[in-house]
Amino acid sequence: MVKPGATASPWKSMEKNLGSGRYPRGLKGAAQVAVEQVLAVKKKERMVVITNPESDSLTISSALCDAAAAEGADTCLLVQPRRTSLDTASDAVIHALRSAPDIVLSISADKMGKDRFGLEKAYRFKNTKGSWPHIFNALLDTGRIRSFWSPSVTVDTFVRTVPVDYARMARDARKIKRALTSADRVRIAAPGGTDIEFGLRGRTAFLDDGNFRKPGTGGNIPAGEAYISPALHDGAGVLVFDGSLAVADGGGAFVPRKPVTCEVEGGFVTRVVGGAGAQRFEKSLQLGQRAAKKMKGTKGWPAKRITQWERNARHLGELGIGLNPAARITGNMLEDEKILGTCHIAIGANYDHDADAFIHLDCIVKAPTITAISAAGRARPIMEKGRIL
Repeated sequence: MVKPGATASPWKSMEKNLGSGRYPRGLKGAAQVAVEQVLAVKKKERMVVITNPESDSLTISSALCDAAAAEGADTCLLVQPRRTSLDTASDAVIHALRSAPDIVLSISADKMGKDRFGLEKAYRFKNTKGSWPHIFNALLDTGRIRSFWSPSVTVDTFVRTVPVDYARMARDARKIKRALTSADRVRIAAPGGTDIEFGLRGRTAFLDDGNFRKPGTGGNIPAGEAYISPALHDGAGVLVFDGSLAVADGGGAFVPRKPVTCEVEGGFVTRVVGGAGAQRFEKSLQLGQRAAKKMKGTKGWPAKRITQWERNARHLGELGIGLNPAARITGNMLEDEKILGTCHIAIGANYDHDADAFIHLDCIVKAPTITAISAAGRARPIMEKGRIL
């Protein structure tokens, strides 16, 4: 519905070209929830949506543009060829982000793509601590934009998992964030065989609770997790991924016939076993390492940086705890990692930007028992067999 005073949507002609002449059932309502409840889009705000030609990505992007236009926003839709985590984004996309819009959405079939300019010379801002190899992260982390990103999202996932109880998810997320942020270490055990402990000291947990109304906030849609970067070079044990695993071979994610086991020492994956699925995951780790090696001779890439990015392709990059009650195992990591009653561990780049890599591969552990451990050694259970405590 176009609100009083709003102009007619400029995306109606695109909607008519979506085959049947209308959006799939439920998509308009889900897009409206995302625009009004998640982002709280205001009149005259500038919103850039980055997408690909693939049907689901483009259809969802069109619906979001239409919903934002109904709120009076100035929307711009950029369509680039599909990108993976090993590719760079189109220059036009990076330049659009440099214009510093109010809102940036990435509705990609895979990834937005790396920033080739930022990889050559990291972004820095006057009177602001830190540096970033991608303009998107630079703008988000410094509070210049708000955002959500939905890599590999499908219409089915969007329609089913976006209209949820955000207040409930926010309460659960805040509780878990407090527990993780205050912990010195964390221990994870699960029926599938996972048994690992790693450090969290000095880390702050993040929320992906679907509340992206203020500058500097952002996360996935579908939303529903609390997550944190493990401490550097600190972790030992076994990870058994019995849900889905993300890969870097262009396939997005897959559900293995046999669980994939990763042995961890010093915060790095040292061995991967478990049949064909393990072989595929190991090859993805190697792809991440080779991507770093290929930067040899590139401006802004001294040997030390290449070595660090190559090593970090096997580093523990994230612990996330799923909170979305509508999410289910689909083989699509965007949804799978949000499943209530699961956790995921990512191998590769972290979210504190002190362990950069070309890959970030999320992998699911079912029904985990997660225990936060204080500096004094006091254990505090967060989750027991998938149930939030």
